[in-house]
Amino acid sequence: MDPSKAPVGGEDDVDAVTRAVLTASRLLVAVSARSLAEVEDRVTLPQFRMLVVLATRGTTKLVTLADLLQVAPSTAMRMVDRLIGAGLAVRQINPDNRRETLLRPTDEGRLTVENVTMRRRQEIAAIVERLDPGRRDALIGALTAFNEAGGEPPVPGPLDADIFPLGWADQPSGRNG
Repeated sequence: MDPSKAPVGGEDDVDAVTRAVLTASRLLVAVSARSLAEVEDRVTLPQFRMLVVLATRGTTKLVTLADLLQVAPSTAMRMVDRLIGAGLAVRQINPDNRRETLLRPTDEGRLTVENVTMRRRQEIAAIVERLDPGRRDALIGALTAFNEAGGEPPVPGPLDADIFPLGWADQPSGRNG
């Protein structure tokens, strides 16, 4: 059934919305993959997600990073090792607690996040520009409601300093995308 002709209300409406969101998520994953194409030889999508968290949070403890990414600390450490090997992150001992490891992105790591985010933003803007202005307004309302229902904070504008390019902001465990 065509999602635009789905009945309104009840389970059929939930199914129609779910299918439409799944289709949109497929498009957004494709946009994300294309935006990473220039750096895919250096960083995978999960590693990029980690780099985004580091770039948005600054210096972060390994245990905190693992929790934010919902991975085991050993998995986070392997991912960090790959980012360090690619010159995108650095590791240091916490001077206040020598048992803790602190991680932060390098300047090159931050630049990688900025460039990938810029490419993603440009491609999404090109898609949105093809929409009729009335559809844009409806999309803003629908996506805002969807994001609020999912507990996802809004992404700041392109000129804001604190960007969350993949939407993985500080969230309680279990709410990361």
